Amino acid sequence: MTLKNRQLALHNSQDMDGVLILDKPEGITSFGVVKAVKGTLKAKKVGHAGTLDPFATGVLPILINKATKIASDLLDKDKEYSATMKLGVETDTQDLTGKIVYESPEIAFEWEEIESVFKRFIGKIKQTPPAFSAIKYQGIPLYKWTRMGEKIPKKCRMVEVYSLKIKALDLPYVTFDITCSKGTYIRTLCTDIGRLLGCGAHLTRLRRLRCGRFTLKHAIPLKDIKPLFKANSLRDRLISIEEVLGKEVLRWD
Repeated sequence: MTLKNRQLALHNSQDMDGVLILDKPEGITSFGVVKAVKGTLKAKKVGHAGTLDPFATGVLPILINKATKIASDLLDKDKEYSATMKLGVETDTQDLTGKIVYESPEIAFEWEEIESVFKRFIGKIKQTPPAFSAIKYQGIPLYKWTRMGEKIPKKCRMVEVYSLKIKALDLPYVTFDITCSKGTYIRTLCTDIGRLLGCGAHLTRLRRLRCGRFTLKHAIPLKDIKPLFKANSLRDRLISIEEVLGKEVLRWD
């Protein structure tokens, strides 16, 4: 990139307001994605809407400059995921990154048995947020309290599961699709299902397919951000604040 093009790109990024829908890769935190995008764009403000754990992938809205003010509008939206859980093992983090706290000696379930338990989690349900979560207590995330050995009382909260369907069964693994309200922890759902089955369970894979009306078809792989920026074509993939708020029709719909 020539000096003139670099100066043009820098100017364009500093007055760029809107949302980029990224397809977050595995192995990076949501904050890490924000940091990478901000470093590339040299934008004044960059944020995200809806944290994905490092092992999770999929739709992650990245808010640029003035769009950071509408984060709550995206956080309030329903989400859709594809996920895989492993029966027979429960971990302290409720996912594959944690320490094993319980193991069942035998896993033998029919599709219908698991499906009947799944149906009990459709609708409005109560969830207790996991100890390893970003929810804050006295301004500090719960996961930091947990790592310090502090046991913080966690309040149950009401969330809603609109649909929950088994897609594949290959014991001890169960792959399913879920559509749910904001604030729903899929790993907590897996733990609760495992306990109801009596064998324990934890989340092993999570891919967000949709956030509000933004799906993977709107998403850009993180690795493509820099090349698109250097080619001065990233702005073409930017979703305006008006589109995000539903005041304009999405160009990809």
